[in-house]
Amino acid sequence: MPTDYAEIRVYGRTITVPAVLIEDKTIVATGAGVKTAFIRDEMAVEGDFVHDPGSFITQLKRSTLKADLFTFAQKPPAVTPRFNHPFELDNMAAVRVSSFQNWWENLPQESRKNVRRAAKRGVIVRVAPFDDEFARGIHKICNEVPVRQGRRFWHYGKDFETVRREHATYLERSDFIGAYWKDELIGFIKMVYVDNNATLFHILAMNKHYDKRPMNALVAKAVEVCDQKKLCYLIYGQFTYGNKDQSSLAEFKRRNGFEQINFPRYYVPLTLKGRCFISLGLHKGINGLLPSSVLGMLWKARAWFYRVLTRANPVADITPDSSQCKAGVAQR
Repeated sequence: MPTDYAEIRVYGRTITVPAVLIEDKTIVATGAGVKTAFIRDEMAVEGDFVHDPGSFITQLKRSTLKADLFTFAQKPPAVTPRFNHPFELDNMAAVRVSSFQNWWENLPQESRKNVRRAAKRGVIVRVAPFDDEFARGIHKICNEVPVRQGRRFWHYGKDFETVRREHATYLERSDFIGAYWKDELIGFIKMVYVDNNATLFHILAMNKHYDKRPMNALVAKAVEVCDQKKLCYLIYGQFTYGNKDQSSLAEFKRRNGFEQINFPRYYVPLTLKGRCFISLGLHKGINGLLPSSVLGMLWKARAWFYRVLTRANPVADITPDSSQCKAGVAQR
């Protein structure tokens, strides 16, 4: 198991990191002082992430990949801890797809009204091929504004070829859904099929068309497609990120029928340094260490900073429904 290298994206930047192949899974390691190993593109991996942790960790320790701790999740619906390793509760935002009608009837009235509003205002939503025309539409959306969700938008300023390449992963098991207004792409979703579920890798719409509610229409179409394919879950990243339990994005998910499903995420020390790191709780990161009230003040301060920074461009202010979905640990 010689050490190789693999590309991952961290905060929208593509970087090359050490990697090793174990049981057909690419394990990568990142970090400066303490190196954390994890499964590359974890949420796109089919089947169990780790079937036998003991054997897996033994192979990882014997490999030439230098890491201090290894983290992996237990895939829902098996949410009861199965392994004797330290764990924290992770979570995902998911729609349980029993039927489109059941999802629709349980939505708040305002959410159903927003889907109807999109249709009344001329928004057409359909599954679309990922070709150059669609990629150019994505590129235009990504370069509409430099700030989204109160922070610098990762994909703003990237050239067409970069945007196309970054959205072209897992095409053999993906669907793209486009929201069109007067033949212009104003929003899109990328869904990747994993086992019997669909995971949203990207969901984004133009701020200037917020009044047409394309995001609500896109989610409705995604649930419809999942129902047609008889899938179990439509997954939209995490519901809460650490102690950050209040945000416009979480509220958008809640209003569109997503619920929080908790599952164990294991943290296995591989070295003494990794053991100390876990015992101090540092593996939780800033979102898991600081209280929700403090995080709220920090995010507000960040949003204020970017508003000042982009004051000359007023459309850069975030709208509640515009968002970017992060899928998997490698996107942190």
